[in-house]
Amino acid sequence: MPSKLTKDFYLQTDVVSVAKQLLGKSLFTKIEGKTCKAIITETEAYNGIIDKASHAYGNRNTPRTSTMYLEGGVAYIYLCYGIHHLFNVVTHLEGVPHAVLIRAIEPIKGMEHMLQRRNRTKVDRILSSGPGKLSKAIGINTSYNGEHLTGNKIWIEDATPIPKKNIIITTRIGVDYAAEDALLPYRFYIKGNKFVSKL
Repeated sequence: MPSKLTKDFYLQTDVVSVAKQLLGKSLFTKIEGKTCKAIITETEAYNGIIDKASHAYGNRNTPRTSTMYLEGGVAYIYLCYGIHHLFNVVTHLEGVPHAVLIRAIEPIKGMEHMLQRRNRTKVDRILSSGPGKLSKAIGINTSYNGEHLTGNKIWIEDATPIPKKNIIITTRIGVDYAAEDALLPYRFYIKGNKFVSKL
């Protein structure tokens, strides 16, 4: 029987490892009485104050990034381009701003809710392959920023680990501003899964 990930999982200190471990796990939301379940198929790691692609690079602690400095196990949700709500999993100890961006999911349950929220008629990769798309599909927005992932609104359940040979490792998407850190191999997705943002 799958079990909800506990705080210990989120307190791990290697954000790159956590980003890989999250692949294949089940992401749940229960929002406005509507329950959705999806498999996490794509992630990106953001390595805190030393990572030029991270919002917390150089120890930036602002009203926007303060959630990243909380103890691991909360959601960091921010608005991108004033439109897209992006969902991140905060990891590590309090004061260390590590986070994993969830970039894509494979819908499993509650597809009718996802389709309605995305104003679509078919369950395909376009429904939830991309961080803004998946957040809209499962009902996540910035009002849930700081939400505990051990609660009953947004949570992640364990699953059989994805074998190392089935994890594709690439550079992150859309972080050209990060100079040499844009080339870090911090993006991961499940080999052969069509529900990813970019092959």
